[in-house]
Amino acid sequence: MSSVDVSMAVVRRLPRYYRFLTGLARSGVNRISSSEIANQMGLTASQIRQDLNNFGGFGLQGYGYNVPQLISEIENILSLNSSLKAILIGVGNLGKAIAGFILSSSKGINLIGLFDKNHSAISPVEHLEVMSSASLSEFCITNEPEIAILCIPGRSAQRTAEQLKELGIKGFWNFSDSDLHMGEGVYVENVHLGDSLMTLGFQVHSFFKNDR
Repeated sequence: MSSVDVSMAVVRRLPRYYRFLTGLARSGVNRISSSEIANQMGLTASQIRQDLNNFGGFGLQGYGYNVPQLISEIENILSLNSSLKAILIGVGNLGKAIAGFILSSSKGINLIGLFDKNHSAISPVEHLEVMSSASLSEFCITNEPEIAILCIPGRSAQRTAEQLKELGIKGFWNFSDSDLHMGEGVYVENVHLGDSLMTLGFQVHSFFKNDR
């Protein structure tokens, strides 16, 4: 099956599998069954087998999965060994944290530029100097990044994204407080950290209400 035929629900589970398996590998685990993965990840064994069978059979009946091999297979599926060039706009506290994460631990993404309208007041993040937002167009024309990470207010995110789309950006990792709507041929991951925190707050409040 071609990767373009695989549902996004399956694709979104692959990073979870990858994170789980790399943790096992660091602990020295070399083999694991689908049932063991299911128990530890809160999924079903049949779902795991079905997900992985979309890309070919990686497990052996009676043996399970070879952990290092499965890690390598998922790296290939997600193209983690061939980096996409990325830029980040908005180098405040959140932007700095995300830039540091990508530079230190993220595979498949090569962060090549940081931009902020107040660039002169912001110190470098590792080896990357923060550049003026005014130089963004020229930088994109010269360096041809594929992904933009937006850590800017929602009121300017859509406008900035439209400008970057015209400069060849194909994917947006959007941390603004507004969803982006970019149309065909451009891919968007809207990340709202506050949504997750509100969900957690609801669950904790519900626990205390029910415990009374």
